[in-house]
Amino acid sequence: MEGYAVVLAIVIFILASAVRVLREYERGVIFRLGRVIGAKGPGLFLLIPIVDRMVKVSLRIIAMDIPPQDIITKDNVSIKVNAVLYFRVMDAQKAIVVVEDYLYATSQLAQTTLRSVLGQAEMDELLSAREKINRELQEIIDNHTDPWGIKVSLVEVKHVDLPQDMQRAMARQAEAERERRAKIIHAEGEFEASRQLSEAAKVMSENSIALQLRFLQTITEVASENNSTIVLPLPIELFTPFLNRPEKEK
Repeated sequence: MEGYAVVLAIVIFILASAVRVLREYERGVIFRLGRVIGAKGPGLFLLIPIVDRMVKVSLRIIAMDIPPQDIITKDNVSIKVNAVLYFRVMDAQKAIVVVEDYLYATSQLAQTTLRSVLGQAEMDELLSAREKINRELQEIIDNHTDPWGIKVSLVEVKHVDLPQDMQRAMARQAEAERERRAKIIHAEGEFEASRQLSEAAKVMSENSIALQLRFLQTITEVASENNSTIVLPLPIELFTPFLNRPEKEK
């Protein structure tokens, strides 16, 4: 009986070590006596004990933080830039066989590519053309990681750390730009107002009655705004149209 118990225990141990279950997002790269025979999963499958070895790989999207990198831009500005990289394993067998540690290799490639690409861009381009730089980073890193069975879906530059003197200079530049726009808008308003006033003056000069009515309207507006007595001299020319009327109208 003891012999049967030992054999049964050995069989149970072998079966337990042979049975593998992988989740939907996992794949297992199988090595048989050191040679890769393919990837299995998800679900239930069997391995040959002692002979087979499995390396588990996740196929989910990985968000990898790229640490801050010291970069000198094309116009000789020293900055620190960090980014985030989104990628996933598309071919588990390549990710294990072709590269030793695909996570470490992808991280190092992203850091060197970030320094190389941003070092060729000027400071203004880095701040204003962020989407273009992100696409360029994504394409370069994806082309290099494709032989590893890795797909880079997105690269985003998160933060650009500028020196204090550069921040002050950019703040002064922005303030000067706002003042320039304000002066241009004010000048355009003055020019438009002068044109309207010039046209109004032409209309009033052709009709003296219109000029008199405008004068009386101005007096009314001034009197309604302030509760005070206003004494205005009336020019004799104001009564000229009334004095020069024909005798028949009189």
